[in-house]
Amino acid sequence: MSSEIVAETPGGRPIHELRLENDTLTARLLTYGATLRDLRLAGIEHPLVLGFEDAADYTREMPYMGAIVGRVANRIARGTAEIGGSTCLFDLNERHVQTLHGGHDGSGRRLWKIEEASGTHAVLSDTMPDGHMGFPGTLKVKVRYSLEGPALVIAITATTDAPTLCNFAPHSYFNLSGSDVIDDHLLSVAADLWQPVDRRQIPEGPPVPVEGTSYDLRQPAQVPHGIDHGFCLSDTRRAPRHVATLTAGGTRMNIETTEPGLQVYDGSLISVPDGLGLGGRSYGARAGIALETQAWVDAANIGARAQVDLFPGESYRHFSRFVFARQPQT
Repeated sequence: MSSEIVAETPGGRPIHELRLENDTLTARLLTYGATLRDLRLAGIEHPLVLGFEDAADYTREMPYMGAIVGRVANRIARGTAEIGGSTCLFDLNERHVQTLHGGHDGSGRRLWKIEEASGTHAVLSDTMPDGHMGFPGTLKVKVRYSLEGPALVIAITATTDAPTLCNFAPHSYFNLSGSDVIDDHLLSVAADLWQPVDRRQIPEGPPVPVEGTSYDLRQPAQVPHGIDHGFCLSDTRRAPRHVATLTAGGTRMNIETTEPGLQVYDGSLISVPDGLGLGGRSYGARAGIALETQAWVDAANIGARAQVDLFPGESYRHFSRFVFARQPQT
């Protein structure tokens, strides 16, 4: 494992990069946002994820590219929820009307600490104080990145000293073929239900069947244009199981997770101009697809509260495994 200072936060604190490598995969991580900055598969020249060439751009831009987002990933309607008998108001960082990815200083915008690291794994940690972004409870969170053969494994754990909400998600944008857009990608998601949303991307009601909709991805299909929706894999966390497959350019990625939901976002608002991306590339709309393992969207307010509640004495445990393989092109 190698670690070096590659940038600074706006406050002058050093941002470290860690490099993990085995015979199949190479990953670069940043302590800023616990970010997966780059991921490579042996025999392929292009990266499998989007990222910035200059690490300092992660502190200036806001696409959550590769970050671990939380303490509550995705959106909370009106930025409010009942916790411990009190109504809590969280940071309204999206359109000043709702909370996205834990607020403006959510985990994807914070500097994490290196707890341990080797050639194939690294553990990063952060502590969010009581009242941070409006959430009660001091939350201690750790993320473990590891390379295990052809798999990138992400394990997230957290504890709290007061009742709170907890729902972290990895937020990488994948592009398996190195193309400018993901129109050549095929996606399948093992979900019978999805969450229709309003114009603010807030669920309009309970989950509905995917049957007969353009969001029926139970068989491989092109990524629907404009998709930014949650798919309901189960009611609660379960033992890790296969939930999605993405293929393009002779590369396949299988996703296994404990999580009850998967947010699929086609990157329609991505805008990284002027060669700021990895290798001097520019990224536009649909340059990558985010496949975010997490709880259901706005779980705290839609009757899926058990997915995001965390109490003292409990441990939040999120496990996701991204398995890569080359396959013959037809």
